[in-house]
Amino acid sequence: MIRVRLDYLLLDNRMKLKELAEATGLAVNNLSILKTNKARAIRFSTLEALCKALNCKPGDLLEYVADRPEDAVNSPAP
Repeated sequence: MIRVRLDYLLLDNRMKLKELAEATGLAVNNLSILKTNKARAIRFSTLEALCKALNCKPGDLLEYVADRPEDAVNSPAP
């Protein structure tokens, strides 16, 4: 799973979601979807705007988290 670490970067930058929306030109509701990890995709232009406003790299914003064993689908052995 890919996790968006927007909440941590906002804390690090002491910035509110509304301030980020003003700095990036992105809608608050879209940023909220990213912040709560409910987004299914992200455009490169959005990623670029976030990185510019938060002074970070894409790797600071996105994190790969391996699935937990209990989340894996058990399939029978062949």
